[in-house]
Amino acid sequence: MKKILLVITGSVAAYKSMDLLRLLKKKSYDVTCILTESAQQFITPLLVSSLSGNKTHTEIFSDEDASGISHIQLSRQADLIVVAPATADFIAKLANGYASDLASSVILAANKKIILAPAMNEKMWDNLQTQKNLQTLVESGVAVVDPEADILACGELGVGKMAAPEKICEKICDFFANQNRLKGRRILITGGSTIEPIDPVRFIGNHSSGKQAIEIAKVLNEMGADVTLVAGNIRETIFLPKEKIIRVKTAEEMFEVVKGNLAKTQVFIGCAAVADFKVKNFSAQKIKKNSEKNLTIELEKNPDILEFVGNSKNRPELVIGFAAEDLDLEKYAREKLVKKNCDLIVANDIEAGEIFGSSKTKAMFVGKNKSENLGEISKSELAKLLAEKILSTVLKITF
Repeated sequence: MKKILLVITGSVAAYKSMDLLRLLKKKSYDVTCILTESAQQFITPLLVSSLSGNKTHTEIFSDEDASGISHIQLSRQADLIVVAPATADFIAKLANGYASDLASSVILAANKKIILAPAMNEKMWDNLQTQKNLQTLVESGVAVVDPEADILACGELGVGKMAAPEKICEKICDFFANQNRLKGRRILITGGSTIEPIDPVRFIGNHSSGKQAIEIAKVLNEMGADVTLVAGNIRETIFLPKEKIIRVKTAEEMFEVVKGNLAKTQVFIGCAAVADFKVKNFSAQKIKKNSEKNLTIELEKNPDILEFVGNSKNRPELVIGFAAEDLDLEKYAREKLVKKNCDLIVANDIEAGEIFGSSKTKAMFVGKNKSENLGEISKSELAKLLAEKILSTVLKITF
C-alpha cells in the first residue's frame, strides 16, 4: 500500500482537501495528514483523523514524540508528499528554505516527490514573486497542479481556485503509475516559436506559446525520462530543472542545438513552430521610414530541423513531428511523415489561430500504419497520450 503525506495549509480551500482525502482512501492509499496552524482555523485535526484513520500531526514538538524528529520520520515514511491547498505564504517558505513549523520542516527534510496544489487570490497567483517562487520549486523537482479560473472566495473572478480534488487525485495516481517507466531514456524536445530578425527591433515570427511542449516535457520528466527542452521564445513556466532548458531565438540557433545533442538522443519530438524562412539581408541598424510606400524584404529558407533529424546518420530510435494545418489535416500530416522520415506526426487543426496559447487543441496521431483522431482535447491530455505512444516503442509496439 502506497503511503501519502498530505499537508494542508491555511486556505479556504482546506475544506476541499477533505474530498481529496476521501478519494485517496477509496483508491486504497494510506494517508497521513499535517495541518498547519492557520489550516486549523478552517478544519480540525479530529475531522481529518476521522477521515484518514491516522493521527493528524500539527506540532513540530509534541509530548507524544519523545525523539523530537517527527519531521524526519514523516518525510521518510511517505512514498509521496502532497500539499493541498498550498498558500502563497507556504510556497514562499518552501522556495526560500524556511523550516518554521512542522509542515515546512517536513518539506525541507524530504527525500520524496512533492506535489503542490496552489490556492490563492488571482493577484497573488500572478504576482511576480509568487511565480519566481514556483519556478524555484519546479527547478528543484516539485510538481505543480495549476489552479483553475473561477469566482474566488474573495468574490473576484480569476485564476487561483485550487484544482478539483478529482484532478489532484488523478495526478497522484499518474505519479505512482508512471514512476520510472521511461527511466534513463534521453528525450530531446523542441518547443515554442522561432523569430527571425528583420532589424534590431523587428522580426518575423508566429503565435506559438510552447504550452504543448511544456506539457509533454512535464509528463515525460515525471515518467523518469532524461528530458531536455530546446525552448524557442517561451515565456510560460517550464516544469524542468534549469539545466535541462536550452533557450534559443532563431531557427538557426535551434538547429545548432539539436545537431549538438542528437548523438545522445533516443527520442526526438519536434514540437516547435519553426519559421520556414528568415530575412536574407538583416539590417544591423533600425530601418527608417522613407518616402517609398512599401518595403521589400527578401526571404530565404531556414534549415528544416525535423527533416534533418529524420534522415540523420544519428537518427534517434523514435522521431515524432508536429504539423499545424487548416486544411486536409491527415493528408498533409502523412506527406510530412514520409518526407521527413518520422515515426509519428501529431497533426493539429489550427482553427484560424485559436489553438495558439490555448489549453486545448484538435489533434490526430498519424502513424505509418494507421491514424487516430483525438478530436478536441486538452494539451495536457494529449501529452499523456503521446507519452503512452513513446512508451509503446520501448515495448516494441508499432503505431
